[in-house]
Amino acid sequence: MNEKVMVNDILSGVKSSLTAYTTAISETENMELRQTLQQIRNNDESFQYELFKVAETKGYYKPAAQATVTEVDEVKQSLQ
Repeated sequence: MNEKVMVNDILSGVKSSLTAYTTAISETENMELRQTLQQIRNNDESFQYELFKVAETKGYYKPAAQATVTEVDEVKQSLQ
């Protein structure tokens, strides 16, 4: 397995974990558990961003093009 595949696989796994943490946090009544899950989620978000920057630098990941002002305005209008 090459490095690009491994990096993208890890990014995908972390993305899934972040979704699971968000769900668990919103459904957790115990404040201590909730705070622990939030800390884990925050750490994973930081890790994901750092790995994303590495992947982007190495050309393993290319983010979508930024939306134009017109596109942003269209979305805003559709949500009002």
